[in-house]
This record gives sequence, structure tokens and C-alpha cells, in this order.
Amino acid sequence: MFRLRSLRVCSQRLFHSRVVSRDQLLDQLRACSAEDQVFDVVGRNKAKLSVNHVSCAIGLLWQFQRDRPQMLRTFEFVQNHPQFLTLRVLAENKISLLDDSSVVKMLYDVLRLKVEHHDSLVQHLVTEAWTRLERFQMKTLSKFAVCLSDQFLQHSPLMGQITQIVSQRLDSIQDARVLTPLMISIFALVSPQLRDALLTKADTLLDKMDPFQFNNPRRVVQFLRNVKYIHLPLLEKCNQLLVQNVAHLDAEHIGITLGLYQSLQYNNSDFRVAARQRLMELVDTSTDPATFTKLFASLGPMAGQGVREGLESTALLLADELNPQQALGVLESMEEMQCRNLQLINKMAAILFKNLETYRPVEIARITQNLILLHCQNPEIFSRLKAKLMHFQQGSVYPYEVTMLTRVLSMLPSRHLDEGVLSRVEAVLPQCNLNNLNTYAIVVAKWIRNDPSYRHNTPSKYVRLLQTLNRCARERLHKLEHVDVVLEEVKYLSGEWFDEMLLEESMVTLQRLLHQISWTNVHEVSVYLTRTNYFCAALLDRIASVTIENIDKIHYSSTYATLLPFAVLNYDPPMAEEFFDACIRHFTPYISSFDPHLLVLLAYALAMADYFPEEVVREIFNVDFLAKLDAHLETLPDALNMRIRLRLMELNRAVCLECPEFQVPWFHERYCKRLQKRANSSISPIQQQIHKMLGDVLGGINCAKVGVLTPYFYTVDFELVLDRHLQPVPYSEPSRLQISENGNVHWQSVSAERERTELPPGARRIALDFLDSKSFCKNSRHLKGDAMMKKRHLEILGYQVLQIPHFEWNSMELSTEEAWKEYLRKKIFTELP
Repeated sequence: MFRLRSLRVCSQRLFHSRVVSRDQLLDQLRACSAEDQVFDVVGRNKAKLSVNHVSCAIGLLWQFQRDRPQMLRTFEFVQNHPQFLTLRVLAENKISLLDDSSVVKMLYDVLRLKVEHHDSLVQHLVTEAWTRLERFQMKTLSKFAVCLSDQFLQHSPLMGQITQIVSQRLDSIQDARVLTPLMISIFALVSPQLRDALLTKADTLLDKMDPFQFNNPRRVVQFLRNVKYIHLPLLEKCNQLLVQNVAHLDAEHIGITLGLYQSLQYNNSDFRVAARQRLMELVDTSTDPATFTKLFASLGPMAGQGVREGLESTALLLADELNPQQALGVLESMEEMQCRNLQLINKMAAILFKNLETYRPVEIARITQNLILLHCQNPEIFSRLKAKLMHFQQGSVYPYEVTMLTRVLSMLPSRHLDEGVLSRVEAVLPQCNLNNLNTYAIVVAKWIRNDPSYRHNTPSKYVRLLQTLNRCARERLHKLEHVDVVLEEVKYLSGEWFDEMLLEESMVTLQRLLHQISWTNVHEVSVYLTRTNYFCAALLDRIASVTIENIDKIHYSSTYATLLPFAVLNYDPPMAEEFFDACIRHFTPYISSFDPHLLVLLAYALAMADYFPEEVVREIFNVDFLAKLDAHLETLPDALNMRIRLRLMELNRAVCLECPEFQVPWFHERYCKRLQKRANSSISPIQQQIHKMLGDVLGGINCAKVGVLTPYFYTVDFELVLDRHLQPVPYSEPSRLQISENGNVHWQSVSAERERTELPPGARRIALDFLDSKSFCKNSRHLKGDAMMKKRHLEILGYQVLQIPHFEWNSMELSTEEAWKEYLRKKIFTELP
């Protein structure tokens, strides 16, 4: 009894002592609900504030800002308040009393409150954290790395030390929220080995995390973009998590993700369709400048015409409220949308003009380029932009920046080239990579065309510059010893200078480094060959052998790019059947996982190569897939949308002609008729020449039909019929040429369904096509895949096909009218079987 009573008294004393010892000042701070309340508590208790009070007060100030919409945040009010200065002074004096996590938390909070990076408090906090770096928990280290990134210290020795710690203690990280911020903070310093280890760890932790933490997969995608590394399995896992979370994403996060995907050339239909739907839901609530500009940038390029017009109207209403960065963002989105709203274009130009002094060089270049592409008619703003571009170009010390500024300057009309601009270009040329050198070649070509003296001779200053360009390009290419570096520098090059000066050299370099082509880069080599239309049997054979040996290591979606050069360039490697079968077996289990547009492109590439896997054909030509494809195409740019629809038609035609056993219906009749109405049917002088000579060779102009539309809508340049004695059979009426208002000559196209008649017994229907340079590989007389497929299909339709290659018709041997006629006679009467 007495023991119980004494125990009760003791417990009451303990409880009383705890109440007394509670930090009442800390309670007052925690009870605050706004900044002025925090500042009031701080002002009344300056002498009593401990390190914990200061840390709590600064944390609350950031918390209040974070919980508000961006447009309602009051950073300026906080920064200018006298009690905030008090807190900063007290914090700086008490840094050594903070524990490790509190040091980093305070640094994080003051940076979020927009305290300048050079402020003494920020400097002291960074220094204090550096001294404790080795003993930080990984969670604390992750937050500190984010703080350093916010201060643009990604390449600092301190970040290097963090990278080393991550490498040593990676296995101890068990939370994706710790790992992913570290990944995007240290990306610039990771080795390939550490990169792979980080991706493996991220892959594991993403499986363990809460599926609704969408920031983690987004950061992994950002890391892949930053290190320029495509890891498709991990990218797909991140995409699945992001698709699950689309309903929780705002316009900003959707825009960031779409931008990352675009940089990685990853186009996922599920995410785009879901993101478009989510953005449509956000239209009515995105009424302030900050949220609207993010919605405009994300939804505008994916929206239909009606939604775009609504977005443009809202942009016009909000234009005067936009800050300089928001105005630039809207302008760039307008260009991507191919906006033709002159009122909006002029309004945005006026806003940008008022704020030109606030923009950095790269932003001035972006403004100039977008206004040009939007066909803005404002000489005053272009005059100011040109002056600023020239000023920045001549003061820049960065080769990439000089290149960008020079390229944009060349887009502006100018009759005389400034010598200062030319001198700056000459100074940076030896430091440029191949991509920059190619840009300069295009710029010089523009300068030459625009120079009035070019009509008489090419000025020596341009000749000297081109000679320097050629020398620098060859020297750089010859010094490259790694195939991945070569591919990185040449993969986007194009233009006449590249074709003449570097294309052949680049292929020689790739053949020199042939042994370095492996399953990790075979995709990039394939893309390069396809893009350049360059036929190189050695490289194609290497691609095929590497693919066959390593097919299980190659991601299923990469098989399209790997197969494509063989189809486009019409080449069968030594083990062609084994190569194609290996690829088809590899991707077939995943056909339902392909993006709809990619599966159509893959099937078309296989059709060009004369392969028609039944599983792929049946997957594409069913109602559910075609509905999914339609929904996806609505989110794509107009040019890509049209290209995919054309490929679907061509695939439908190929399957109907070559695989009738699949019983796939021909459902593109109306599409082809609409396409035919819009098509430019003008003919070249060579085709007119051939038409005239055919009349002489065949004994009458009515013996050859011109511009014939066959069943399934192939266009044949010339159709003629020979009887069993190889005598021309005249048509009922001759083909007629029409001259349009602009002076172009057109065929009066004849539909084969309307004009096609039964052939006399033993007669032959002949299709005669002129093949220009586009029908052949760039460096040879090797016929490309699409021309071969057309020949196959015309033969199925009952034609005997004759082809006139441009290099034969334009050869020195055929330099007289009689020689051309004799050539046609041989083609028609001798080469037929």
C-alpha cells in the first residue's frame, strides 16, 4: 500500500518536472501559422533564441512558402524583414552547435528562401558541412548534394568527394528517395562503372518504393538524360510508374517528363495519351500566368486545332502579366505549335522587346530563331536582336555559344558580313567538334549566297574559312579512336558540306573501328547508316553478326532500328535469314508492349525486306489496335502523324498484295484518293523528254499512258502494252499534259480502275519508271528497298517492270537524241523476258 502511494507521488513529480522543462518558446514557434507570427516571436525573444529555435524558425519560414501556390509566395517580404536578418546572424553564430542533419537542413531551407549563394550564412553552412562530410548519414549526404547542385557546384571538388563516398557506400542505400537525388547531383562526375552500379541500384529500389512517389522515377529518367545513356528496361519501368501517377501530376511535372523523353528520343504512347487527358482536365484551373505557361507548353503541341485556338486566346489575355521567362516559354511553344495567330505573335514580340535587357545570350538566340520561324514582321525588334547577338558573339569565349549565336545571326537578312563576326568564328574553329563545324559550313554557304560579290567570284575570306573548316574536320575525325565518340559527333550531321567532305571519311573511320561495334552501340550504327542512306557492306555485315550473337542482350524495341538499314538499303547480309529470324523471334513475345506507331514502322520495314510475321500482321490489323493507334497519333506532331498514316497504308497495301492468305481487307481507298488530290503531280523535264521519245519509239504518242494510277494507288510514270508479237497496242485516247497557273507541267493522271482494259491474248502490260537519285543509296548504284518493293508489287499486279536509272539516262553515252531512243528500244524490246 505504502509502496504504491510512493510510486504514485514519484510519477507525479516526474510528470511535473517534464511540464516545467518543456521548451515554451519552441512551442510558440510551432504554433505559428504565418511568417509575421514567426517574426513576432523572434523579435520578442532575441536574447532567448537557441540554435534549435533559430533552426525551427527558418524551417517554418520555408514551410509556409512551400505550402502556397507559386504565385502567392512572398520571398521578397521574408528576405527584407529585419527579423530574418536577425535569424541569419544568429544562425551564423551558432552553426557549430547544430547537429549534422540540422546543418544541411538549414542550408537547404535558406537556399529555398532564395538567399544568395555568396551570402556569408550559405558559405559558412557549406564549409561546416564539408568538415563533417565523412560522418554524414546517406540521407543527409543526399540532401547536401542537392544543395550543392542548387549552387551550380556539380563539378566542384566537394561534389567529387561526395561521388567517392557514394561509390564506397552505395550498398547501404535502401531508399529511392535518398538515391535518386544523389544520382542527378553527381551525374557529371560518375564513371561508366559507377553509372551502371547506380542504375542497377535504382532498378532494385524502384521495385521496393511506394508506387505513388512519382519524383523518384522522374529523377532516374533525368539521370539517364544527363549522362546521355539509354537504358530501355529501366526507362520502361520508370514510365510505367509515371503512367500510374499521371492523375497526380500537374502541368509542370508533365512538361518536365515530356521534355526528358524528347531528349532521350523515347516516345511512349501510354504516357502521352494519359498526359494529354490530364492536361485537358487542368485547363479550367490553369488561369494564372505561372500555371498557364506550363500548361501551354505541355498541352499546346499535343492538342487539336480547337483546343489550340482556346489556348492561344487565353495566352493573349494573360500576355501582359507574363514575366520575361514565361514570355519566352510561351513563344517557344507557339513555334512548336506552328502558331499563325498574328495578333498573339505581335503581342509576344512586343513583350519580349520590352525585356530584352534581362535575357542571357542563349535566350536572345532562342528568341530570334523563334520569331523568324513564326514569320514575325517587326523590323525594330530584329534590329535590336541582331545588335545584341553580334555583341554576345564577339564577347563569348565558349565555342558552342559562338556557334549558336553565329548560326542564328546567319538567319537574319544581311548584305554585308561583319568582319568581327568572321574573326570570332576563325578563332574558335580549332576548338569545335564536328557538329559545330557542320553548322559553320551551313552558315558560310548562306553568307556566300547573300554576298553581292558572289555573282562575280567567291570572296577569298570565304574560301579561306572553308579551307580551315575542312582541315579542322578531317583532323578531328582522324584523331577519334572510340566508335561511341564518333557516333556521338556525327549522328546529327547533314547538308551538302557533310555529304561531300565528311560522309565518306566518317564511314572509313567507322570501318577502322569496326572491332568496337558491339551490342551496346549497334543500334546507333544502324541509325546512322539509315539516316545517311550510305551503303557499306562491311558495317552492315558487322551489325548482323553482332546482333545474331547478342540478340538476347538487345532490348526488343531496338530491333526496329537494327533491322531498318537492311530494309531501307535493300541488303541481305551473309546470314540474312538467320538475322531476320533472330530479330523476329526476339521481339514477337513483346508485340503488345510496342508503342503503336513503332510497331507499324517495324512491320513496314519488314515488309520492305519481304518478311511478314503473321503475329505482327494480325496484331496491327485489328480494331482495338487501330483505335489505340488513332488515339496515340492525335498526340504526335503533324509531320510524324502523317508519316505513320502513310506507312500504315503502305503496309496495308503490301499485306493485301503479298499475303492474301491473311485476309486483311484493303481499307485505305478513301485515304489514297484524298492523298492523290493533294499530291504534287508536276513532272520533271527528263520525264517530259522520255514521254516525247516514247512516242517516236512506239510509233505514236497514244501508245504510252502517262502518270497511271494502278490498283492500290501506285503511280507509274509510263504504261504501255505490247501484243504477242511485241508490237505496241495504242490506247483509245492519248495522254495529255496540263500546265498549271504557276507554269508547272502536270500529268492528267489516269486511274487504272477506270482505263484498265483486258489485255489481248499473249499481250504484256509494261510499267516504265524513271528512277532518280532518291531511289538509290547515296554512294552507289545500289537500288533501295522501297523501289524494290514497288517493283515486286507491280509484278504481282500483272506488270512487267522496266526501270530507267538516272545515271544511265544522264550518262555520257546517251548524249544524243538517237542514243536515248536506241536506249528506250533496247529497254522495251530486248530486256523483256
